[in-house]
Amino acid sequence: MDGLFIYTSSAIVIAYIFDLLLGDPLWLPHPIVCFGRVISFIEKHLNKGRYRLLKGALSSLFLVGLTFLAFYYMLKWAGSFGLMFGTIVTGLFFFFGLANKTLIKEGFAVFKVLNEEGVEAGRKQVSRIVGRDTSQLNEQQIRKAVLETMAENLSDGVVAPIFWYVLLGVPGMMAYKMINTLDSMIAYKNERYIYYGRVAAYIDDVANYIPARLTALFIVIVSMSFRAMSFVFLYGRKHSSPNAGYPEAALAGVLNVQFGGPNVYHGELIQKPFIGKNERLITHADIYKAKYLNHAVCLLSIILCVALQLIIH
Repeated sequence: MDGLFIYTSSAIVIAYIFDLLLGDPLWLPHPIVCFGRVISFIEKHLNKGRYRLLKGALSSLFLVGLTFLAFYYMLKWAGSFGLMFGTIVTGLFFFFGLANKTLIKEGFAVFKVLNEEGVEAGRKQVSRIVGRDTSQLNEQQIRKAVLETMAENLSDGVVAPIFWYVLLGVPGMMAYKMINTLDSMIAYKNERYIYYGRVAAYIDDVANYIPARLTALFIVIVSMSFRAMSFVFLYGRKHSSPNAGYPEAALAGVLNVQFGGPNVYHGELIQKPFIGKNERLITHADIYKAKYLNHAVCLLSIILCVALQLIIH
């Protein structure tokens, strides 16, 4: 083993441990917040008048490309100060790229508020992490929304960033985070974003194609659930999203619950296909099972990442 592998692997493992312990602390400046502000600033100036599709496409491609180049040259600059400093910068942004602890924390917060303060408080809390209209959700629908989001974001917030780190290092990981942030902010099929955000949505679909399927595979592996595997093949491709259905189907299979169904997004009723047939009530115990799966998949992803670093180096 050479020094580069030891330093890089140490950075990855330490970043994973820090995410496990801290999540995304509010006192620490986060690059994703910066990404969001830049996207919002550009969108307000360009998303009007003619050629919205072209302007949205060019701005999305520009921001993704700029992010990759900025972090590429930042890492190159950091490396010029020595391997140790370059490793610290790598570990810092790997930490920023992970969102496992925060995802679990937000999911648990909804279940806790729902149990202790009731449905109205649960609706308000779940609105922090989902894009659907939560104002009319009942207790069961709130719990379902949390678990669906945890499954989808296990791909977006854990497996996909690590996947792109393995392929393209920190620049690839941060470029992916820009893609994901663009998707969460402008990739909606409503009057405002139908043209401007169309290419951003397409880029996100492409970037998540392999990671979403890997996430489903990892859920099957860590759960050792034959039903999860069968759900992936039966329901994964039926989702309106080309990617989200796979991890959602895997989690639904592990829990033996039914996901999907009609939901309101930005004032429009969307008939999402059902995943699974067992309409049993989702209980508080299910969030603990989802927590275990998130942690297990994240750990498996880190182990594979380190193993691939050994092969590469």
